[in-house]
Order: sequence, then C-alpha cells, then structure tokens
Amino acid sequence: MIEKHIVLEDIDPVAFYGVNNGHLQMMKSLFPKLRIVARDNVIRILGDEEEMAKVEEDIELMRKHIVKYNAITEEDILDIVHDHKTKADAVKGVVVYSIAGRPIKSRSEKQQQLIDAYHQSDMVFAIGPAGTGKTYLSIALAVRALKEKQAKKIILSRPAVEAGEKLGFLPGDMKDKIDPYLQPLYDSLQDMIPAVKLQDMLEKNIIQIAPLAFMRGRTLNDAVVILDEAQNTTPAQIRMFLTRMGWNTKMIVTGDLTQIDLPKHQKSGLKEAVEILHNVEGISVVELGQKDIVRHKLVTRIVHAYETYDQQREENEENQPIKDKIYNNESINKD
Repeated sequence: MIEKHIVLEDIDPVAFYGVNNGHLQMMKSLFPKLRIVARDNVIRILGDEEEMAKVEEDIELMRKHIVKYNAITEEDILDIVHDHKTKADAVKGVVVYSIAGRPIKSRSEKQQQLIDAYHQSDMVFAIGPAGTGKTYLSIALAVRALKEKQAKKIILSRPAVEAGEKLGFLPGDMKDKIDPYLQPLYDSLQDMIPAVKLQDMLEKNIIQIAPLAFMRGRTLNDAVVILDEAQNTTPAQIRMFLTRMGWNTKMIVTGDLTQIDLPKHQKSGLKEAVEILHNVEGISVVELGQKDIVRHKLVTRIVHAYETYDQQREENEENQPIKDKIYNNESINKD
C-alpha cells in the first residue's frame, strides 16, 4: 500500500468536490479499493499502486476540465473515468466556456477569421460596428491563453474619457475616475471567470485593466494585450501603444471607425495604423460587418440606418456648390 498527496492547482476546490462533496463521494465509489480523503485543496490517497496511477490521471483530467470549462458534472466524471475524455472535448470551435457553462465561439465567418488571425499573427486589428463581438471574442481568446498557460497575464486598455483622457475634473480617486470607462471590459471578464478568482487575478495583476495613458513607458512581455475603442486614439497614442509589444506577446486592437469621438480635425489613430500596417508581415486586419452583429436584431437595423444616413450626407456634401460650402463655413465661424 502506498500513499500520495495531490494538490489541486488553479481551480476552486468546491468545483472539484461538488455540492456537499458529491463529486468526491462519486470518486470514492468508482475507486472502492482506494481510500480518498480531501482537505482544502489537497487530496490524500492510499491504496494499490496500479489503481493509484489511474485515479491520479483521472483527477488531473478533472482538474483540466474545470480549468477549461469552469465546472464539471457527474456525467463528465463518468466520461473521464471510463473513457479518459469528456463530451465537451468533442465540441469544436469553442474558445472558452462562460461561468454559466455557455460555449463562447464564433457565430459568423468573420468572427472565425478573427480567431484564425489571432492564432496566425502576433498582432490583429479587428474593425467593425457595435455588436459584432470583436471585443468579447478577443477577451475570450485572452482568457483561454491564460488558462492554457500560453500567456502569464492579460492587459486590457481603452482610451479614457473619449479621446482626451482628461480625468482631473472628475470626482473621486483615480480608480473612481477611470472605472466607468473600463466597465465593459470588466463585464466580459465577469462572464468568463468566477468572481472570486477574477478578483484574485486583478489583485495579483495577472489581469490588468487600465486607460491607454498608463501604457506609456512599459514593455509588455508574456501577455495578451487588448486595446479596445481604438478609433478614439490619436496617431501618437496608438503608435505608443503598438510599440509596447514585448516577447511572447500577442496584441489585439479593436475599434469601430463609424463611431469616432475625436475632434473633426483630428485623424483617428486606428484608421492611420491600419493604412500603414495592413501589409506588414505578422499583422492581420479583420473587418467585421452587419452580418456579424450578434446582439438584438434591432442593432443590425440601427447600424444599417446610420450607415445609410452617413453615406447620403457625404454624397450631399460632395454635390454641394463650392460657394454654399464657403458660406456655411463662414456662418459657423461667426457663431
């Protein structure tokens, strides 16, 4: 008879043991020749060496399942013990699972292109209107990389307060000032990582969320770095961000060129970056459109209506007589 201690790493022991230790009791019944005792995150096993090797392998498969899918069922445990695989492994195209067990995967051809581009390139520009899932899917890819130890940290950033990042006039300390602008990023993470684990990762800086200005002077190694709302960066800001890239790092830059909040005279840094970098080796550009919108069906109609309106307005301005344009500009300047 031999004895082994197995430490459950990177998971919540409660998820492994089950409600009222239901999963643990099930393991005991599946391996009657072994004595299995659990305390905190350590499992103590006594028994036959051959049986010990099998249960050790199964426990590791169960642990990996929980790391990947945030949960495990009795049916999953039976699949692991009897077949050394899980039914979830048969699901193709899943990036990660939400904490509710919902598979997060591509829902359109362009979304799949984004996933493929991430695996093929170190830097990806994902451009498209609201609701196309570009940010959510990017964060899912980052979470998967962290879970599979392909990256040591996730860094998420946005230009705060539209383009200016002028935070001084807002009430509260720095966290109070910037959190409202970063909340959409928190929302996505909370959908994929259990609250207690997410808080721990934030406190340990395994996951970092910060406004774009905080990236200056840093070199970002061993990370998946995502810049969201990049259409509201200036050329200088996005150039600064892109050159933060370090070793073993992937960058995803997302934005919507139809929702630029910069002053009219200011060119979008995202637009300029794509124009300059789209042919550079190691960089991919994925453009999503109305067909990729995964929110309420009205969002697709709203986006289409605004795009039609913008196109008609541009055509009207182009056809406007020069003297009318001069008159309109003079009127604006007088006002």
